[in-house]
Amino acid sequence: MKKTTLLYWIFTGLLAAGMTASSIPNVLSDPEAVAFFRHLGYPAYLLPFLGVAKLLGALAILVPGFPRLREWAYAGFTFDLLGAVYSGLAVGDPVSQWVPVMVGFLLIAASYTLNRRRQEAAAITFGPTQPELA
Repeated sequence: MKKTTLLYWIFTGLLAAGMTASSIPNVLSDPEAVAFFRHLGYPAYLLPFLGVAKLLGALAILVPGFPRLREWAYAGFTFDLLGAVYSGLAVGDPVSQWVPVMVGFLLIAASYTLNRRRQEAAAITFGPTQPELA
């Protein structure tokens, strides 16, 4: 179980760091982020909303005790990355540009899977009424 917990925090930390790093230009409406968003065909006013949502999602996967909120954060990250891939392909961006997004999908899958394993191990060890592990 220690190995699972260690791997969980590594993948979750990388995911949270990546989402936080990608949210900062959005929240600040950085000119490059605005130009890229316009290239994809989206209005600039959507950038701060997505940036704040990513920041809240990163916080939700790091704070223990809110398993349902964590599930929603994983779903939100997945939808965000799916939207990024679809938008890029729709405007004809080369697939090679989306390699970082694929890394994001791998981090989401690893963090989510390891989180589920930790929850299952805790339910077996402590019973289903114990709070979520930190």
